[in-house]
Amino acid sequence: MTPDSRPAKEPLALSPELREAVRRIARTEHLLVALDFDGTISPIVDRAGDARPLPRSATAFAGLAALPRTTTALLSGRALASLRAVASPPVNTLLIGSHGAEAWLGPGSAELTLDEGQRLLLAQVRGVLEDIVEQAPGTLLEDKPAGVVLHTRLAEDDVAEDAVAAARSVLQNRKGVFLKEGKRVLETSVVNASKGEGLTFLRQITGATAVLFAGDDVTDEDALARLEPGDVGVKVGLDFTQAEFRVEAPVHVAELLEALLQERSLVVAEEGPAAD
Repeated sequence: MTPDSRPAKEPLALSPELREAVRRIARTEHLLVALDFDGTISPIVDRAGDARPLPRSATAFAGLAALPRTTTALLSGRALASLRAVASPPVNTLLIGSHGAEAWLGPGSAELTLDEGQRLLLAQVRGVLEDIVEQAPGTLLEDKPAGVVLHTRLAEDDVAEDAVAAARSVLQNRKGVFLKEGKRVLETSVVNASKGEGLTFLRQITGATAVLFAGDDVTDEDALARLEPGDVGVKVGLDFTQAEFRVEAPVHVAELLEALLQERSLVVAEEGPAAD
């Protein structure tokens, strides 16, 4: 086959500016690669239990997790048990679940516990949402250790909007109840936490000198807002964002992770596996 007859390659999804940022951050002393899960390394699906990471993303993420001076983490709105089940993360990957309310930092990590008042309040919140779901076809509930999620992805648009509006009208001013709206979900929690707080916590405990964070949802903006000079923030999708960089879809996150793995591997080979 002559060069002129070769099929044209698909254009690369990463901008030259993002590729340069990847090369730069790959040289940091201790790199934290923190990612949202749904809509970032896994495509959005109708049923939460069906989500899985794209194979290329999973392979590159595992490769990064195995490198010296490199920490991988998942920051998700999912409960930790759900995140583990669908993500099957590398054993040394740190996990932040329930939008920062849950954390797994290795064996012996303490589980989230609610006091009696929080447990009572959570039961009341669930009762409110159960009444709404009964009247809103296509909506359903998901229980988390500190909250309940109203899912509307399977509902008609007008039904979904009415269900969320009804839930907000009852719960938004209730003391001790915290609401977060994402893509076709309304998150309720009796613990005030955010992915931003989760990311700051991960930076502190790992001693990371730079962070790469990627996410697709409104709730990921909390984490993007906590990035510091020298970090790299990537928005997945076309929605408004404060991130410096953007890719269009989870398949392009795979390309991002592969590029980062390649660059970071070269750095480690050049500098040697010095102790953390």
